Amino acid sequence: MRIVLIGLGVQGHKRRAIAGDSVIATVDPVSEGASHRSIESVPLETYDAALVCTPDEVKVALLRYLLSHGKHVLVEKPLIAGSDTELEELAVLAEDNGVTCYTAYNHRFEPHFVHMKALLDEGSLGHIYSVRMFYGNGTARLVRQSPWRDKGAGVLMDLGSHLLDTCAFWFGSLDHRAATLVSANRFENQAPDHCAFVFPGQPLLQLEMTLLSWRNHFYADVHGEKGSAHIQSLCKWGPSIFTRRNRILPSGRPTEHSVTLVQDDPTWALEYRHFLELTRTGTGNIRNDILLNRTLRHLSRSAPMASPS
Repeated sequence: MRIVLIGLGVQGHKRRAIAGDSVIATVDPVSEGASHRSIESVPLETYDAALVCTPDEVKVALLRYLLSHGKHVLVEKPLIAGSDTELEELAVLAEDNGVTCYTAYNHRFEPHFVHMKALLDEGSLGHIYSVRMFYGNGTARLVRQSPWRDKGAGVLMDLGSHLLDTCAFWFGSLDHRAATLVSANRFENQAPDHCAFVFPGQPLLQLEMTLLSWRNHFYADVHGEKGSAHIQSLCKWGPSIFTRRNRILPSGRPTEHSVTLVQDDPTWALEYRHFLELTRTGTGNIRNDILLNRTLRHLSRSAPMASPS
């Protein structure tokens, strides 16, 4: 697979390290290390696929160009559009040209996320009552100093999209109309740097995200009628711990089993391998983006947005 890498920022360099010698050209309008300034200047016959690691506002136009020319695409999350129609058009382009359009949500390949998915699918926790997730990092200052990141709904789009996709991975599609924004704050940035929102009902989903965490951290607590399961941290921030607790009835201290992982982040390589496998059949996940966009747009209407620069 001959790859063009578009965007030489932090994510672009990570993708380049994984794709290795398959990258035959790089595109960036400002980076001196790029071989091309625009994707249009890369001869179409020289590549099969593109890794799109650009600011959000240019993604749809890039994907439209690539898909219409029969190129497979992996694009960094989130894939944001002003309406469902824009994403529906991309889905049709991909299907008509038999190519893959895949939005990267690498946490789906986190070992403990995969374990949680299997546990939920087998039903060993019984009926799920509630889920609480927190995702925090300390990038508020870096975002504020970025020429393009401190915009719009801020952390809601950045980390909130990860949490929404995780819920979709574990439980299936969500009703965007049920989502309620509980809190959205601009403590240090122009755009929200802390948000919390909920999906009422069963399971009750409580999701919180921030750019102001003194230590990068993730946790998930899933409570059901037969017990609970818990994730503490991601592999990249390790150690990452998965704990399963079996409920004792009528009451009592639950039996508990934990697995601790101390390893490098495996998700980037696993996701890239998954993308390559999808290109064999032209399968993509843009339908998932449409559902996530509906929820993010719904929540954004209640969030204090950054003023356009």
